[in-house]
Amino acid sequence: MKKILLASTSTVYGGTYLSYLKEAMTVFFVNVDEVLFVPYARPSGITHEAYTEVAQSGFEVIGKRIVGLHTFADPAKAIRTAQAIFTGGGNTFLLVKQLYDLGLMDVLREVVLSGTPYMGTSAGSNIAGRTMQTTNDMPIVYPSSFKTLGVVPFNINPHYLDPDPTSKHKGETRETRIKEFLVLNDTPVVGLREGSWLLVEGERISLEGELTARLFEKRKEPYESKEIKF
Repeated sequence: MKKILLASTSTVYGGTYLSYLKEAMTVFFVNVDEVLFVPYARPSGITHEAYTEVAQSGFEVIGKRIVGLHTFADPAKAIRTAQAIFTGGGNTFLLVKQLYDLGLMDVLREVVLSGTPYMGTSAGSNIAGRTMQTTNDMPIVYPSSFKTLGVVPFNINPHYLDPDPTSKHKGETRETRIKEFLVLNDTPVVGLREGSWLLVEGERISLEGELTARLFEKRKEPYESKEIKF
């Protein structure tokens, strides 16, 4: 049975890394001692080693040990034997390219569908969808495919921002960009706001946190909901 936690962000305003998810993570990783960390998204270009230290700081408060995927000579074997997996945020293009270059996208999909607990934040959540085409990131590298894990039946737009009517910026909004995506694609999109996360247990998907999500479907007006049903 799938067991997945997908958060919009790692850090909410005024908090520390993953602190707002402490209670959810305590329950989610209750039977896990060690979590395999995928550091490939490298936020701000930090090294894999530095990013793993950041991840450890967030997991040590719930008594879990982090080990970086980059430290294994056989990363596919590490994924297949992991108790649980966490993929952090950063640049989705870089993350997806690394997973494809190392032959890990299919392996990761296989273990998540088989029930290995998987948690993602930001880019790590983005790759749980059908494709990475609703990311907010710059294309700093060119992955061999935009297809991602597809362990949920929609795409995610992490860090979803509502249009600000007082802003002097009159360019494209997140809603505009997602509507452009839906002109050419049929995949629904969940606009996931900061402080929100999705909890997947088998085929049941619940939206956690205080806020609704902004949902987008082809040939429909965007709408607000606490239920994720497509």
